[in-house]
Amino acid sequence: MIEGDHEKSLLDVRGIRKAFAGVQALDGVDLSVRAGEVHCVLGQNGAGKSTLIKTLSGVHQPDAGEISWQGGAVSITDPDAALDLGIATMYQELDVVDGLSVAENIFLGHEHSTAGVLRVGHANRLARALMDRLGHGGISPSTEVGTLSAANKQIVSMARALSRDAKLIIMDEPSAVLDSAEVGNLFRVIDELTSQGVAVVYISHRLEEIRRIGDRITVIKDGRSMATGLSASQTPTPDLIKLMTGREVSNVFPAGTPVAASAPVLLDVDSLAVDGLFSDVSFHVRAGEVVGLAGLVGSGRSEILETIYGARKASSGTVTVDGSVVSAGSVPRAVAAGIGLSPEERKSQGLILDEPVYRNVTLSTFSRFARAGTLDENAERAAAREKLEALELRPADPDRPARTLSGGNQQKILLARWLVHGTKVLLLDEPTRGVDVGARAEIYALIRRLADAGTAIVVVSSEIEEVLGLADRVLIIAEGDVLATTATTDIDEHGVLDTIMRGTAA
Repeated sequence: MIEGDHEKSLLDVRGIRKAFAGVQALDGVDLSVRAGEVHCVLGQNGAGKSTLIKTLSGVHQPDAGEISWQGGAVSITDPDAALDLGIATMYQELDVVDGLSVAENIFLGHEHSTAGVLRVGHANRLARALMDRLGHGGISPSTEVGTLSAANKQIVSMARALSRDAKLIIMDEPSAVLDSAEVGNLFRVIDELTSQGVAVVYISHRLEEIRRIGDRITVIKDGRSMATGLSASQTPTPDLIKLMTGREVSNVFPAGTPVAASAPVLLDVDSLAVDGLFSDVSFHVRAGEVVGLAGLVGSGRSEILETIYGARKASSGTVTVDGSVVSAGSVPRAVAAGIGLSPEERKSQGLILDEPVYRNVTLSTFSRFARAGTLDENAERAAAREKLEALELRPADPDRPARTLSGGNQQKILLARWLVHGTKVLLLDEPTRGVDVGARAEIYALIRRLADAGTAIVVVSSEIEEVLGLADRVLIIAEGDVLATTATTDIDEHGVLDTIMRGTAA
């Protein structure tokens, strides 16, 4: 990391403005990045961070303002121009091609060839060296990327950025799909890069990461830089939150109503197993209760939710909703029984991004709006609008394409879908991934409101603090096995991690 204030800027952004169809996405952003520093960019979803990233990456061209690189004004006309300068970008959404190998993904667009013939062996050797540098030498360069976990796909994306010999790497939520050990390895790599003079622009909603890895901070709100060059280690958290949101936001998880022992069991999972993924998972959730699944990435948490939802067929065991056994391996029957899922990858697995908001809300309830074989769009809009207004969707326009909304508002669309359906059991997989601090507080409050209204909720999060803050009870999972079940009042984050470590070492 950089030390002192005397370093010259590698990148200078002054007064950048960018509008889309009359919407001012950037309205005067200033940013100065020094060689060898980690410069963190904070802001709520919709603040303009993604537009800024794409402008620096050459995807968008600014309407006004100036970009300087190593002291000279530049025009970044397309992504190749950015790469030629030495600016590489790792986007939040995984940008790998599943059907290609690790090496082919790393060198995609700048393949190694001689006389038109690809040098496969040479590319594999370079790819192996990059994966070794990232601490993942166990992943073979010839492995098809589609067989890798989301976390390992992110590592391949990082290797691709490093393969371009970048002087500045923009990382958009790089830790979102990584467990704690992999985050530590990510930070190790960042330290190595910055010690070699490479600059990193780091975007994250996790303030604890900013403290750990960042040197300076720029805060963006409503397309404007509210402050730039703030010390990452010395600027108080309340000050950062107020700059991002324009208001004081409490990080305290909302208190819930104690669940009576006599409350009906809405979800009963008995000895559920999927060969090779997890085994003998048993738990129940009462009406109004929130149960959390805590474990590292790859522990089987998401797979358990997918099996309850019918997206995977159980090898053995049963799922019972409100006293009735649900047929295994059938999403329609699970939904009909009253189970709803907000998946880990909401954009690729939960939403039809180019469809309007209202259609995404009514997706699981089309039969209710069918009239003589066609959908009553006015009835769809009305039902969606009622739930979206209750969830305070912003902007409150049911006809907007889902793609245009922020991460927090896209999460509200999924919650509205299951509210319209009248779901009894709600499965939430990483409900606040990619969601800013202000929207997180809103989602926490929404989850608690749903529970207090009698919904049985199961929540998975890579952030153990979040699981413990939201849930009444927690199942601690490692390598597909349930190691312990306990009330969240009886354990803390260190206790959860200790249980996981002892379980994986056994």
